[in-house]
Amino acid sequence: MSQKKIDKQMRKNEDKRAKGRIFKKDSSFLKAEENVFDVPTLKLLYSFANKGFISELGGSISTGKEANVFYATGNEGEVAVKIYRINSSTFKSMDPYILKDPRFTHIRHSRKDIVFAWTQKEFQNLLRISKAEIRSPKPITCDRNVLIMEFMGKNGVAYPSLKEVKMDEEAARVFYDQIIESMRRMYVRASLVHADLSEYNILIDIEKEEAVIIDVGQAVTLNHPNAREFLARDIENIKRFFKKFGIEEETKDILERIKQKKEEDTIIEPDSEEITIDASEDEDEIENKEFEK
Repeated sequence: MSQKKIDKQMRKNEDKRAKGRIFKKDSSFLKAEENVFDVPTLKLLYSFANKGFISELGGSISTGKEANVFYATGNEGEVAVKIYRINSSTFKSMDPYILKDPRFTHIRHSRKDIVFAWTQKEFQNLLRISKAEIRSPKPITCDRNVLIMEFMGKNGVAYPSLKEVKMDEEAARVFYDQIIESMRRMYVRASLVHADLSEYNILIDIEKEEAVIIDVGQAVTLNHPNAREFLARDIENIKRFFKKFGIEEETKDILERIKQKKEEDTIIEPDSEEITIDASEDEDEIENKEFEK
C-alpha cells in the first residue's frame, strides 16, 4: 500500500474515532477514556462482546455523578452502555433510594455491593416501566456495574432532553400531558415513582413527538417509606418547568390524575421481595486473568 493510501486510511480511522466510534475491543482507548474502564469492567465488556451484545463501542453520550453512558452497536442494533463507576461513584447519594427499597434490604453497605445493586435496580425498573407501556429504553442485559439498553436516538445521535427542545405553548401542552400520563402509568401499572423526574431526564423523540423517560435507577416502589415525598418532588419539578409555557395545574389535581386507574390498565406483578446481587467474584482474581482476544 502506498504512503498516500496509508495516510488516507489513517485519516479515515481518526475521523471515525472523532465521531465517537472506536475499533472493536480497542482496550488501549478504553483504558484511557473517562477513567471508567478498569480491568474488571473491560473483562465484562469483552464478555458482552463475545455474546454479541456489543460489536462496536463508541464515544460517551453522557457523564453523570455515578455513571457514564456510551453509544454502541450490537445484535440488538443501536444500544446504550451505562457503566457505573465503582471507585468514584458518590454512592452515599444512592442510600435513600436503595437501602429502604424492600427488594434490596439484604444488600451489604459496601461501595461495590451498592453499585452492583443499583445497576440491577435500574434494569428491573426499566423492565417494569417497559411492561407498563411507557416510552423508555428497553433493557437488554446487565451484570455487575454495566447495563446495556436500547439507544434513545437515531444513527448515533441521541434525542435531545426536554430542557433542550424549543417548543411553543401548544407543543408544550402535548408533552406535558404525555409526561403526566407516563407518571400515571408508572404509579398505577408499575407501582413505581421515578423519584428524580425533571426536564434533564426526559428526552424528546422529535420525529414521533413523544416524551421518553430515562434514568430510572433511583425509582422506588410505592411501599418505599419516601415514595410519597419523591412523587411530590417529581410533580413540583414538572410544574416548575411547564409554568413558563402558561401551563399551571394544582398539585392536588395532578396527583389525582396520576393515581387514577383506567379500564385499560394492566397491573404489573411485583418483583420478588429480594433481588440477588452476585458480587462474589474476587476482583483481584479478575484482574489477574488474561483478556479474551
